[in-house]
Amino acid sequence: MVRHFCVVVVLFCSVSVQAQDRPGVELEEVVSSDIISEVTLNGTVNALRTSGLSTAVAGLVDEVRVETGDRVSRGDLLLGLDKEQAGYELSSARAEVAEARARFEEAQRRLAEARSVGAGRNIAATEVSARESEAAALEATLARLQAEERRRQVLLQRHRIEAPFEGVVSNRASDLGEWVTPGDELLTLVDITNLRLDFQVPQNYYQRIGDDSELLISVDGAAEEPVPATISSLVPVSDSRARTFLLRASGPDSLAVLPGMAVQATLRVSTGEHGLTVFRDAINRYPEGRVTVWIAEPAGDELYEVREKRVDIGASFQNRVEILNGLKGDEQVVVRGNESLEEGARVKLAERGAD
Repeated sequence: MVRHFCVVVVLFCSVSVQAQDRPGVELEEVVSSDIISEVTLNGTVNALRTSGLSTAVAGLVDEVRVETGDRVSRGDLLLGLDKEQAGYELSSARAEVAEARARFEEAQRRLAEARSVGAGRNIAATEVSARESEAAALEATLARLQAEERRRQVLLQRHRIEAPFEGVVSNRASDLGEWVTPGDELLTLVDITNLRLDFQVPQNYYQRIGDDSELLISVDGAAEEPVPATISSLVPVSDSRARTFLLRASGPDSLAVLPGMAVQATLRVSTGEHGLTVFRDAINRYPEGRVTVWIAEPAGDELYEVREKRVDIGASFQNRVEILNGLKGDEQVVVRGNESLEEGARVKLAERGAD
């Protein structure tokens, strides 16, 4: 009696030890989902605006406010030209306007006086008509001189080269004492706040990109996770040599990029097809080209029996792999702990995230 009890205890302990020694695995169900096509793209960060600033008037550079690399705001003075002569010309134009205004006002006074006396009684009608003509001519002269004054004011203002938008001075080609003429490029200003991400995409993707397409951006050399970007436009002009078209995107404000930097992206578009997929880690690849998954079936006592199944795979996307042949869709596959399994082995479920 005692001996039988000892045997039962030993057998129970043996089963417990074997259960504890079972390898632990994680399982995932085979699911049916939309099939997504992924393509990796290489692109470049380009500034939305890059301007080579020049002057509209000829002159001598007598003021330099910026150096290469300086960040400026819209309206900041960058360079100034000698404006002494332009200032004198403006003052002369203003004096001519003042003189013409005085003459016009006097002509208006004399005309009003003649009209108040009465044409044909105390003053000839021809005199009234002459005074009207004189007032009209002086009014036209005043208008012409006022226009000239405004033109001189504009020319004076054009001796200042101001920033047309916020940006960084990437190059300064002029210095103090240099004579510049209209069309000469004095500075290059680059907008670093409004950037675009340009990618060349294989032409067969053009019709497949829609509102549900995704673009994930990775900065070259950065360790951060890819971030989603917004597809701004597709340029429907194909490069006949590379068979590609331009995709332009904008990233979030948190994306730390500068003009000229290289970026990578993953473009995801729907194929319009539906199929079976498994988690990427469920796939086992062999040197001879064979591809398998381990299927787990309940074996009682919270254990599972595993068997290896050969499969044909298709597209890979979002850490999933399309299964073309080999599975029915109602199986559970091993996604963790499948490195050293044997056919028919019994396994237990491991805790999620356990080492």
